[in-house]
Amino acid sequence: MTTDSHPITTLSSRRAWECPWYSVRQDRILLPGGIEGVYNVVEMHDAVWIVPVTTTGEIVLLYHYRYPLDAWGWELPSGRVEDGQTAAEAARRELEEEAGGTAADWRFLMRVPTMKGIGDEYAHLYLATGVRLGATHHEPAEVMTVHTLPADRALAMARAGEVSDAVSALALLLAEPLLKTA
Repeated sequence: MTTDSHPITTLSSRRAWECPWYSVRQDRILLPGGIEGVYNVVEMHDAVWIVPVTTTGEIVLLYHYRYPLDAWGWELPSGRVEDGQTAAEAARRELEEEAGGTAADWRFLMRVPTMKGIGDEYAHLYLATGVRLGATHHEPAEVMTVHTLPADRALAMARAGEVSDAVSALALLLAEPLLKTA
């Protein structure tokens, strides 16, 4: 398949809005065929999602309240990659902050875009094994509880749509074959 590697040209960019967590960039663009348009891009730091497996083989899931959705849902520990931090460093930090966990072993699973049509965030997915749990360090707006479930139950929840966060479900399903060989 032959395609133009950059079929849309950016003519100008400006920051339309920003806050500490993300910003919106507004680009004036030239589309194929010579048509001009405007494209808004949500700019965010990359983020990490961790599939934590305890020393007893259970998977750690969070039952997390998400204010924008006004809903509780099952998900994996996750969070942003801070400036000057690698994705692996962010994964270690987020596991400790959200689940109180430290892991003996880490394995990178995948890097995937999370907002392909509107933003630039990538998710870095990790499997953490030999996890031991301790005290959590939640931010005030992080309303969640930490749970350990048998691996088969957590994987069944991902397949059944009970894990409400799509990236968490993807990470669990990607980890499944590795759990069977561990």
